[in-house]
Amino acid sequence: MNEDRVAQTFVGRAIFITGGSGFLGKVLIEKLLRVCPDIKKIFLLMRTKKGKDPKQRLLDIFSNPLFDGLKETHGLEMLMDKCQVIGGDVTLADLGISSEDRQTLIDEVSIIYHCAATIRFDETLKKAILLNTRGTKLMIQLAKDCKHLAMFCHVSTAYCHLHEKHLLEKSYDPPANPHKVINCVEWLDESVVDAMTDKILGNLPNTYAFTKALGEGLVVETMDDLPSVILRPSIVIPIYQDPLPGWTDNINGPTGLLIGAGKGVIRTMYCDSDGYGDYLPVDIAVNCMLLATWNFIENNDRSRRIYNVTSSAEIKVSWNQVIEMGREIVTTKVPLNGVLWYPGGSMKNNRLYHNFCMIFYHFVPAIFLDALLFCLGYKPILIRVHKRILKGFQVFEYYANNQWDFDNSNVQYLRTVINKKEKELYKIDAEDLDMMAYFENCIKAARIYILNEAEDTLPAARRHMRIMWWVDKICKHIIMGICLYYVALYFYNVIFDDETPQDLLQKAIET
Repeated sequence: MNEDRVAQTFVGRAIFITGGSGFLGKVLIEKLLRVCPDIKKIFLLMRTKKGKDPKQRLLDIFSNPLFDGLKETHGLEMLMDKCQVIGGDVTLADLGISSEDRQTLIDEVSIIYHCAATIRFDETLKKAILLNTRGTKLMIQLAKDCKHLAMFCHVSTAYCHLHEKHLLEKSYDPPANPHKVINCVEWLDESVVDAMTDKILGNLPNTYAFTKALGEGLVVETMDDLPSVILRPSIVIPIYQDPLPGWTDNINGPTGLLIGAGKGVIRTMYCDSDGYGDYLPVDIAVNCMLLATWNFIENNDRSRRIYNVTSSAEIKVSWNQVIEMGREIVTTKVPLNGVLWYPGGSMKNNRLYHNFCMIFYHFVPAIFLDALLFCLGYKPILIRVHKRILKGFQVFEYYANNQWDFDNSNVQYLRTVINKKEKELYKIDAEDLDMMAYFENCIKAARIYILNEAEDTLPAARRHMRIMWWVDKICKHIIMGICLYYVALYFYNVIFDDETPQDLLQKAIET
């Protein structure tokens, strides 16, 4: 009852991971190295990027604070010895892997985690298909050749079958024939595919949902002759507990909203404030991957092949609650440096009202401050920032104003078959979850690891926030006073002097 049976599953095994340089991939690698020290080898598919070869990129990954605990315990040499880079690219034919490396994978690998994907919702259709769909097809072909394959795990998304308002843990038909779509985009120019994108997507809002649904369809096709499992995580957010609470390497999802609002840049959003998103801490997703692997291999459980790794069946946190918690944290507990305006604003249920507020609260101040920066000899930046925010809103609004629910019976089943020690090591529940404390850790970590704001700057940030609070209050009172004055003046003159609004405007100009 006190044995870690999950770790035993990986003893002496060689693992192949795609997407190891991504957010989920980094946490997966760290977890495997920490709890499964007797793992034989972790092969990582990586490409040359920004002039750095795959080996240098691996060193960069291990330089991340996420791996500090492992380096202190085992040393960098052990990490480099356990991990071997395979040069390649999911978007290339045969994954861009050399014949020698491919043969090594075929001879040694027994577990594959296919995590590589583009998560850009505005990615061009051709690029998204080559990576998310054809890349999955090529990974399946490699998996079929592996001599000792025990499991092929495909990381999909809970948001790939958007027509299903209640997603069950079962397979669904893809929106198109994935083989025909792949063949089509392979020989068409990107400009032609771009011109056809809206027609091809149909009712789907973006290329991400479309291509991930196609990729999942390819895996489902091969379930009869391939030991495959599909995991559908929802909105993956920073680490909950293990090993570095709040850690993230990006500003996607709620973290970006909290930072934008905390800096005083985001002051309005078009969103159903009572709606909720399905958030999943990345360490919970990784723990579920490892437990699903153990259940599939050691328990030989072939009845559970698809897992909705989601949270909303148990915890529903509205968008408004996220914003209110974030506002309290960044104003009273963990303020950010360089705040432009006191965090405020709200979510709007009316698009016209939201657009009006966006013009006056986002773009007008941005134009004014950019003009001031230009006059002072600095490069204007705020208009560019707000254009990016506007682009992000276009994606966010679809998901924020629609609602989905997810059945996660298979994930809940895993909780019933693990012992006390495994429950602690591979936490996949939220029994002691404190949302306020969690988001506070998220903002603290984002402050340090994303914004590079040292902890010793907190006292100055708190003083600055108090000043911004007074400035905000004074400005609001001045504006309210001016408005009330002219409203009162208008009614007084209309009632007693019968003056027209044009007369009042002329007097105001003269004053």
